[in-house]
Amino acid sequence: MKVLSAVAWPYANGPRHLGHVAGFGVPSDVFSRYMRMAGHDVLMVSGSDEHGTPILVLADQAGVTPREFVDTNHAVIAAELTDLGCSYDLYTRTTTANHYAVAQELFTQVWRNGYMVEQTTQGAISPSTGRTLPDRYIEGTCPICGYGEARGDQCDNCGNQLDPTDLIDPRSRINGETPTFVETQHFLLDLPALAEALRGWLEGRAESGTWRPNVIKFSLNILEDIRPRAMTRDIDWGIPVPLDGWRDNPTKRLYVWFDAVVGYLSASVEWARRIGVPERWREWWNDPEALSYYFMGKDNITFHSQIWPAELLGYAGKGSRGGEPGVYGELNLPTEVVSSEYLTMEGKQFSTSRGYTILVRDVLDRYGPDGIRYFICAAGPESQDSNFTWREFVQRNNSELVAGWGNLVSRTAAMVAKNFGEVPRPGPLQPVDEEVRAAVLGGFASVGGLLERHRQKAAIAEAMRVVGEVNGYVSRTEPFKLKGDDERERLATVLHTLVQCVSDLNTMLAPFLPHAANRVDAVLGGSGEFMPMPRLETVTGLDAADEGHTWPVITGDYAGTPRWESRPVVVGTPISKPAPVFTKLDESVVDDELARAADR
Repeated sequence: MKVLSAVAWPYANGPRHLGHVAGFGVPSDVFSRYMRMAGHDVLMVSGSDEHGTPILVLADQAGVTPREFVDTNHAVIAAELTDLGCSYDLYTRTTTANHYAVAQELFTQVWRNGYMVEQTTQGAISPSTGRTLPDRYIEGTCPICGYGEARGDQCDNCGNQLDPTDLIDPRSRINGETPTFVETQHFLLDLPALAEALRGWLEGRAESGTWRPNVIKFSLNILEDIRPRAMTRDIDWGIPVPLDGWRDNPTKRLYVWFDAVVGYLSASVEWARRIGVPERWREWWNDPEALSYYFMGKDNITFHSQIWPAELLGYAGKGSRGGEPGVYGELNLPTEVVSSEYLTMEGKQFSTSRGYTILVRDVLDRYGPDGIRYFICAAGPESQDSNFTWREFVQRNNSELVAGWGNLVSRTAAMVAKNFGEVPRPGPLQPVDEEVRAAVLGGFASVGGLLERHRQKAAIAEAMRVVGEVNGYVSRTEPFKLKGDDERERLATVLHTLVQCVSDLNTMLAPFLPHAANRVDAVLGGSGEFMPMPRLETVTGLDAADEGHTWPVITGDYAGTPRWESRPVVVGTPISKPAPVFTKLDESVVDDELARAADR
């Protein structure tokens, strides 16, 4: 089965914090790795979202050009995601000529089909600078729910779509001044003309029963207040509007949220071009049997369950005005929008501007990727908001990874190394051996079934439950007491059973903990390259407009991904005394990290 794993595009305004990767990074990677192991042909794509007024504002503050600003941040984000182990087939960026061309093709065909309408609208201007204020940089009171910090495009409290002119007492988030509203011409995506098609698609998704209840309910609710939405902006940084009379206008560009969601398609096209098979992307986009899963935080549901599907329907001519597909053909709508809730930090919302944050790079450098990937999978904001605390991070690392899984790996390898030096040949199995083998083998079905349904918290809990079953087997069989010559065959049988169980559990935990999976593989006498890892590569552009530019992308060769099944361990495989798989954290980490947060 062809499976598109479409991962939210991080905004290139700076390094990522844990709240970001808890929503899109780790969940998408766990799912993609599992689906590859289950035998599916996965295409995992994303990139850095680099347009929009916030980039202009921050670049001005930094004293650099917007291109220089996003070049720096794209490189930072790509390195973070690589070190986190996110197995992208391609992680690229929205400032490529390839992306410009794909976004302009989507816009043009939607316009040709009649779903882009030109209207005079009210645009917000900063009185002090004369610069256009983006919707997200205007804040005020929501007219629907009364929330005092609603944005000009959406209220994060009630989730309703807004325009800046809807807000009560609007103010600039940049300097607090009251914006001036002036008339300006823009193209609006005619969502009402696509509403019937959108509703039909969403109701079909609801009937499938696969979407998380909060996501499908929210998506259907926003159809009740559907209205045209501007898809161009007054700004000089972004993709030119590809229509006569607009193309050369230096102050009109495509709305950043129009072009960002097109990135899933443009990254797929770029991936196919880079591997030398330019049309291969169509296997994931034009085949109606292909599946597509979109991963993000809940603040982006609107754009993935309404705006992006509307763009796809408009491109295919599927709305009330009819039309026909453009050169890319009829493109698949999302199979599922997999949205996570919010992760808070010590009970408070992450806020980079207020210095209340935990940067991904800091966690990776101080503690490595295993602990944070495990925490996000086991306690992350999968279907409700969750809270990250350093105390729970240390506790889960020490009691579950180190004392649970890591200890099982280490004592199994240590007993084999001490008594045989290699995987021993087993004798006849006793019922206790058969029971533990059955428990582990059953985990492939139970854990795999949960992962396929995006229930990663339940999946990792089930895998760790099976780890507990195998630790219980050690307690029941007490191999450390089998010391006599007449007990050697029994010792060999127990240790062989343990090695097989550990090997299978390593497969089961590999989507969650790919770095640790490679270390466990080495402990069991393998090459230490069990799970393929992403790599950071510097590339050049594919089009003349990119000539002279190079940038990093994430890619990888995942053909060697192991299958989701038990593999018999090989008798005679040498096993040496192991080094610890995980590092126990001192309790002082809690106070140290809280002190760092207080000093920001």
